[in-house]
Amino acid sequence: MKTDVQIAREFTSRPIGEIADSIKVHNADLLPYGKDIAKVSLDALSRPRTVEAPSKLILVSAITPTPAGEGKTTTSIGLAQAFAQLNESVCLALREPSLGPCMGVKGGACGGGYSQVMPLDRINLHFTGDFHAITATNNLLAAIIDNHLHFGNKLGLDTRKIMWRRVMDMNDRALRNIISGMGGTGMGVPREGGFDITAASEIMAILCLSSDMDDLRSRIERIIVGYDMNNNPVFAKQMDCVGAMMALLRDAMNPNLVQTFEGTPAFIHGGPFANIAHGCNSVVATKMAMHFAEWTITEAGFGADLGAEKFFDIKCRSANIDPQAVVLVATIRALKMHGGVTKSELAGENVEAVISGLANLEKHVENVQTFGKPPIVAVNKFATDSDAEIAVVRDKCAELGVEFAVCSHHADGGKGAIDLAKAVMAAVESGSEAFTPSYALTDAPEDKIRKVAQKIYGADDIILSPKAKRELKKCVDLGYGELPICIAKVPGSLSDDGSKIGRPTGFTLKVRGVQINAGAGFIVVLTGAIFRMPGLPRDPMASHMELQANGEITGLE
Repeated sequence: MKTDVQIAREFTSRPIGEIADSIKVHNADLLPYGKDIAKVSLDALSRPRTVEAPSKLILVSAITPTPAGEGKTTTSIGLAQAFAQLNESVCLALREPSLGPCMGVKGGACGGGYSQVMPLDRINLHFTGDFHAITATNNLLAAIIDNHLHFGNKLGLDTRKIMWRRVMDMNDRALRNIISGMGGTGMGVPREGGFDITAASEIMAILCLSSDMDDLRSRIERIIVGYDMNNNPVFAKQMDCVGAMMALLRDAMNPNLVQTFEGTPAFIHGGPFANIAHGCNSVVATKMAMHFAEWTITEAGFGADLGAEKFFDIKCRSANIDPQAVVLVATIRALKMHGGVTKSELAGENVEAVISGLANLEKHVENVQTFGKPPIVAVNKFATDSDAEIAVVRDKCAELGVEFAVCSHHADGGKGAIDLAKAVMAAVESGSEAFTPSYALTDAPEDKIRKVAQKIYGADDIILSPKAKRELKKCVDLGYGELPICIAKVPGSLSDDGSKIGRPTGFTLKVRGVQINAGAGFIVVLTGAIFRMPGLPRDPMASHMELQANGEITGLE
């Protein structure tokens, strides 16, 4: 069986100018990065649309992820290629890969098989430098804060209450908590701090939620960097570095245009994780895709309890967009794991385990319907799947009254997702109402958390630590009580305990802390033992990569 990298070597790219021409991007708006990649100026959004029909937005989500894999990004790409094969006007909008997972446990994030975005190696490694620009912007503000402390602290910042942390685009558990400024008076002011991964940073969220450069500036200005001795917030605007931060983000704000294995245009921009951030590609990339095509395929990270919830409750509200349908990706292998089968025993037929695992799928179907959208279940087919196992999923979908399709896009590219594309069209034709959020913005922050926990996760209730209670009160007292919430939670369970598979019941969501991301425009809610800086696994993917003498990179799967 060929690896993704081996398949990628079969690819013959079309010049990026041809891809831009195919969706009628104005030549003046194209900013090439070599022959395969270009950024597209935000000015393109102010030009008249070149397609007549309003774009239909399709969100791709999934069941709760397992080590067996679901293939959400691969399915998004395959679905877009299928629409193109049906001669439909279509464009993708996806997130950029982070070096953390690339070098860690997950590997590359460009799809798989014959449903990949290209060029694989450049997109996975550095791409157009957006992640580095975001990292530099974040750490400039951190450096300015420490410089301010060193030179007299005229704003009276309380060093115990500086909220702004440094970031890097790599998994490094040793940097989660640090003491900086050691070495004497000339080395700065000693204080506790730490690093988050770039994908979890507020700058990443701000870039992804900003509608234009003016919006980007205003969001950066209202970042809360910490609190003074009187417990009043101190904002980034007061640190006199917003102009420099904007300069660092100038090019990063423009979406990146690439192509799929079959030449379907794809905007890839921004990369927040869905378990510790809001998990969606940038608003401007989504709107760019919708501007140039009649169908836009996008995805949100991890399961529908995380990425899809935040897509609706945060991104759709902020950007004033509304998808027509939601694809829920599942694999027979993952359903078996939710039914209690270990990863080493997945190859053999086990209909009973699939039946047991369907409870997880059913909950995600219910969640999508809670938002008022028609779900389409897509089974990402593996060679080991039996007809009997697929049949029980098909029967369950018939029982639930939702569209269903089996896909082979990994092996067959776009033609392997034709049935899924037709199922999506059928679901869209049946119509949907405007999305229904999980909570009202006027709800108390504690009630927002409770509603998501009960409606989306299936929790009995929530429990707030004393620290979380104090921080929620501060949110309200400072006037941030009507912001949406962004819950940081383990991705491998509907609960906050990663060991609870399937559809857990009888649990309480434990909230240990709260942070105000005033620039991004949401309240971060920390649950369970979740970290915003992941660690590398025992056997990281980085250990299997190599640069060959001919310049090719191996092991980037």
